[in-house]
Amino acid sequence: MSDVEAAITRAHHDEWARVIAALTRRFGDLDLAEEAAAEAFATAVERWPADGVPPNPGAWLTTTANRKAIDRIRRENKRDDKHKEARLVYDDDPPERPGAIDDDRLRLIFTCCHPALAMDTRVALTLRMVGGLTVPEIARAFLVAENTMGQRITRAKAKIKAARIPYRLPSAEDLPARVSGVLAVLFLVFNEGYLATGPDTGPVRHDLTAEAIRLTRLIRALLPRDGEVAGLLALMLLTESRRTARISATGELVALDEQDRGAWDADMIAEGHRLVRERLAAGVAPGRYQILAAINAVHTSARDVRDTDWSQVLALYDQLVRLDPSPIIALNRAIAVAELDGPEVALAIVDRLAEALAGYHAYHATRADLLRRLGQSRQSRAAYDKAIELAGNTAETAYLTRRRDQLG
Repeated sequence: MSDVEAAITRAHHDEWARVIAALTRRFGDLDLAEEAAAEAFATAVERWPADGVPPNPGAWLTTTANRKAIDRIRRENKRDDKHKEARLVYDDDPPERPGAIDDDRLRLIFTCCHPALAMDTRVALTLRMVGGLTVPEIARAFLVAENTMGQRITRAKAKIKAARIPYRLPSAEDLPARVSGVLAVLFLVFNEGYLATGPDTGPVRHDLTAEAIRLTRLIRALLPRDGEVAGLLALMLLTESRRTARISATGELVALDEQDRGAWDADMIAEGHRLVRERLAAGVAPGRYQILAAINAVHTSARDVRDTDWSQVLALYDQLVRLDPSPIIALNRAIAVAELDGPEVALAIVDRLAEALAGYHAYHATRADLLRRLGQSRQSRAAYDKAIELAGNTAETAYLTRRRDQLG
């Protein structure tokens, strides 16, 4: 990759959401914002190799996208009156401080996560508009066809426009109710970065995990007493702290029990542990994200995998199952059961999840490992084959392939 190509890729990672958000604030049209942003990046691909990378790529892209949007509006004769025309030429809204709480991207995510939209649509729209993922990448994450996902995003933008869903932060009284939906979206954005599904992307997308953490910090500043916001931030920090130890030099996933714990980010762990302790001291019944953060706090407190307090992990999963009795939580709980009661007991639990998780690669990977530990190599190999077939992450595929090939 040339320096210019690298600059364009970096600009897309860093500036896509900013450009979309700025255009949406100015023109009030997500569809127009997306099209103009895409045209601006296409223009960068054409011009930057000849003209050089501009000193401020984000400003160049935003200015170019604004011009593309204005040209499109004029071509389509959408000007309602002279005031609208003047606004197209003179954007007199005062610039906002970078990183301010009422950040354009935060407005954008509340718009994408509006309760008038279905949850899967909110996630897809946020991954496209805020995360900058392509439609094929989002379709892979949702296990649906690309054209189905494309239509879902198109309909969502049309609904926002037709229903006049406002591009603004919710009012103070509505804010708490709206936050839970936003947190679910941010967690999924984080997960897409933590274990990227795109075949042409790296196995970890730090740009997405960093953006999810940044936006979660903004929401925490808005709602400092909200336990689930603090819990999600702690969960992200404790998970992200292990990022550099999760992928080997050969591009293979490194399992938690094999990671170099000295390579974990001590500052992130300290901040995550502090947030978990604050929520415990609050004396309020924890929510889903707080319990998941507490589980990660147990793991990151152990200096060696042999020091892991699995009984505490299992107790936390028992608490979590009562809040969220989903098959994925039950699968993760079974991993803790295997450490305490053995792989045979855990396998019985996992096998009961077969129908619900037949299309989930981690189900087959967990089952393969338990069968391996029980010495059932033939069944383990078949489970690894299925996990490899379903896995979308290159590092995870490499790890599963090696484990399968080690079987007798």
